[in-house]
Amino acid sequence: MTKWIVNILLAGVVSMSLSGCQTNTETLAKEKELKNQKIKLSIRNPKVEISMQFEQMVAAYEKENPNVDITVHTVGGASDDLADLKAQIAAGNGPDIFTNNGYDNVKRWNQYLEDLSDQPWVDHAYKDALAPIMMDKRIYGMPVNLEGYGFIYNKDLFKKAGIHKEPKTLTELEEAAKKLQQADITPFANGYYEEWKLGVHLLNIAFAQQKDPSAFIKKLNNGTEKINHNQKFQDIIRLLNTTIKYGNDNPLTTDYNTEVQLFATGNAAMIQQGNWIQPMIDQLSPNMNIGFLPIPINDDAKNDALVVSVSNYWVVNRQTTDAKKKEAKKFLNWMVSSKQGKTFMTKQFKFMPAFDNIESDNLGPLAENLSLYYKKGKKLDSNWSSFPDGAREEFGLAMQSYIAKRINHDQLLQEFQKSWEKASKQSSNSPHHPN
Repeated sequence: MTKWIVNILLAGVVSMSLSGCQTNTETLAKEKELKNQKIKLSIRNPKVEISMQFEQMVAAYEKENPNVDITVHTVGGASDDLADLKAQIAAGNGPDIFTNNGYDNVKRWNQYLEDLSDQPWVDHAYKDALAPIMMDKRIYGMPVNLEGYGFIYNKDLFKKAGIHKEPKTLTELEEAAKKLQQADITPFANGYYEEWKLGVHLLNIAFAQQKDPSAFIKKLNNGTEKINHNQKFQDIIRLLNTTIKYGNDNPLTTDYNTEVQLFATGNAAMIQQGNWIQPMIDQLSPNMNIGFLPIPINDDAKNDALVVSVSNYWVVNRQTTDAKKKEAKKFLNWMVSSKQGKTFMTKQFKFMPAFDNIESDNLGPLAENLSLYYKKGKKLDSNWSSFPDGAREEFGLAMQSYIAKRINHDQLLQEFQKSWEKASKQSSNSPHHPN
């Protein structure tokens, strides 16, 4: 009887031990399975100029972090109207990391933006670079880089045409264009298929040249100023006429890539672009002898300046999962703090960093030239983020109509004013929404 009881007890102990081992084994297996599950991140990259280099940087991060799988969707040039992003966000499946250009768009998109105020990179970002992405003293995005634009020119072609002084006024620019044309050199590469080149970057100069751009925009909104009565906008049309007169054939069918190729291959002496095309030029024509010129719309001394600002801000989608948010933040911090990330930023992307912990040597002639203007305080503001929703596109379309000779000078000025009034009215009557 005693032996029988002992056997039962032993059997129970063995059974409990096996059960315990099985439970531990299952737990370990589940933990291993969870550990082996990859975190999948999606990134919307608006920098088409560095699409290949960005993919390479992502691959380097994935190698260091084998539990992460990142998909990059690159959108740029004419296709970057945010339509894809708006649709994805509306459907609740937006990318984990995307970009926001700050200012009013922080308010419009705020419900989708994760608060990044506690991130390590914040202490190293230039304070003025953070201001446009702040709301209620919270930081919602990480600066992509500092960028600027103007006319980029081929110094060798200028020398060939006998131009030894950089044109800083519109009169001097027109004289330089004549000399280039006389030397059988096309002065301007015009990619006016891209409406943003016209309605955003070029027209911004007329806003930036106002005595107080912010006050001017407020007056446009309350109806006490009119674009069609403002001299700066008449000046911008004169500059536009100059680029058309001395530019390549078929500017309205010349897109972003084609205009850069025209310039980089020496088939045009100037191009209205920014330092972001340095990697493209390096691929097409390594060691090209280039520099920046201002975009002069008249003969005022104020023309000797370049537009410099933070190009965009990386943001984390507040709608995504906690695990993805954590990994997205880790990736952004790696970009601007790790040795490999910083090398990609400066050596491969040729970015002018907006952080004091990233060395900015050897970024190429465009960034170096831009940096000189920036340090001397010769910079103009980018004002397009303060335009009412839809105005930028309308401006660009109107300028394309003018180039196509469907409307004249006065009608173009009237279209600018009508577009502003229409967009301003719609913005004031509609609730905040992503745009």
